[in-house]
Amino acid sequence: MEYVLETRDIVKRFGGLTAVDRVSIGVEAGEVLALLGDNGAGKSTLIKLISGVYRPDEGEILMGGKTVRIESPIDALAAGIETIYQDLALAENLDVGANIFLGRERMKRSLGVLKVLDDPSMALEAQKVLDRLDIHIPSLKSTIKTLSGGQRQAVAISRSIYWDAKVLIMDEPTAALGIAEQRKVLNLVRTLKDQGIAIIIISHQMYDVFEVADRLAVMRRGVKVGERVVKDTSPDEVVGLIVGSETVGKH
Repeated sequence: MEYVLETRDIVKRFGGLTAVDRVSIGVEAGEVLALLGDNGAGKSTLIKLISGVYRPDEGEILMGGKTVRIESPIDALAAGIETIYQDLALAENLDVGANIFLGRERMKRSLGVLKVLDDPSMALEAQKVLDRLDIHIPSLKSTIKTLSGGQRQAVAISRSIYWDAKVLIMDEPTAALGIAEQRKVLNLVRTLKDQGIAIIIISHQMYDVFEVADRLAVMRRGVKVGERVVKDTSPDEVVGLIVGSETVGKH
């Protein structure tokens, strides 16, 4: 077994507080790993270490079994790690194609001299990635602010996949969505999984975890206190690990 992404004994301190304490996790291609824990457990800090927002004080991050230096979000993107935070980082006044290419816009020459945005090319490529993921948005000319929460999540995911993400980190992907849209997002996660993307999901929704995750890791007070194969555990056991009433260990 070789992980696409792995952390080994990774540590992050803020003054006298150890927010992440020697945490080791890994995720394979075509696998969904759920990262669980109560507020303040260290989940978000761990994700920010992987995505280059923070630098680890100790430990290492590996891609394909090789140690990589991730000291900025640009390093993470270059390594194939894409992170979708709860705010989605979309420009609400721009259309779908412009958001998929946000910060990496395609340009063309006008009148042989001036460089202008190549909107037709970006729209064409945007449609290709939406089709690949079986995402249906009525018009690519729609601005983001006119789309539903599930459609916005789909655009954010499409942007990550277009740029050849090897690992996709999703922070609470179904938060604030209605039931029908939650199901659409979970189906999209299954599609990504079938296409060989390694996925890490942070979620407080136990239903989401048992619907799409293969494995789960539980953190408490900065420490990984347990790891389980989803089909071999139960919501009660997972809640016990989160609150501290279950025995620490790994199945």
